[in-house]
Amino acid sequence: MTSRILYLFASAAPPVFDIAQVIETAQADGWDVCLGLTPTGARWLGDSLDGLAELTGHPVRSEYKLPGQPDVWPKADVILFAPATFNSINSWALGITSSFVVGVVAEAIGKGIPTVTMPCVNAAYAQHRQLHRSVTELREQGVTVLYGDGGFEPNPAGSGKPAGYPWDIALSAATHLVDEA
Repeated sequence: MTSRILYLFASAAPPVFDIAQVIETAQADGWDVCLGLTPTGARWLGDSLDGLAELTGHPVRSEYKLPGQPDVWPKADVILFAPATFNSINSWALGITSSFVVGVVAEAIGKGIPTVTMPCVNAAYAQHRQLHRSVTELREQGVTVLYGDGGFEPNPAGSGKPAGYPWDIALSAATHLVDEA
């Protein structure tokens, strides 16, 4: 049986520290996981990157490859971008692809790769109108955005509740998108 390929992308938000457990959960469900991080996410997990690469069996990526270099990952069946920060969500919706993971998810829209994202923003960021515009824009382009009812609900600024991040909802949504295809 061929494994399904999950690109698991993450920004620098407190739930990123649970990424190894999320990878193990996905692998137990039959996923072959490729991990991509924003540059700051990679910096936050710096001491763990080699272990995460060993866990997934693939290099952890946070930068674009150079022209002429081969792609080191298999083709994705689905992409899950979680946690996705205020910056990542807005950059993606606006087409600002200065980071590798944002570039891949922006391109995924045009390639028709099923994509799920779950923001991780505090209640102060949630008051900014651009976040709501960006969520609407991504949804209109076919991205499953797990935000609000049935997804991520913002915490008060400074409360930092990474244990409450609903990873199970995000993984379930990614599985559902592939099963629908």
